[in-house]
Amino acid sequence: MVQFFYIIQILSGLFLILLVLLHSPKGDGMGGMMGSASQLFASQKTAEKGLNKVTYITGGIFILTTFLLGFGIIK
Repeated sequence: MVQFFYIIQILSGLFLILLVLLHSPKGDGMGGMMGSASQLFASQKTAEKGLNKVTYITGGIFILTTFLLGFGIIK
């Protein structure tokens, strides 16, 4: 059972790194990664909201597994 949570923690950690790197540093959304082609994304705000939601959920899973494994709740 512990091995399952270790695998979940590792996968969520790697996925969290990927999701954080997808966020734009300037706050202008996913269109900022394409340079001046931000008008290509008609639903830029919706895509950014979806990316934020997935990042929050993945971060929550990572924190939950960290606490469960760190405090020895799962044996």
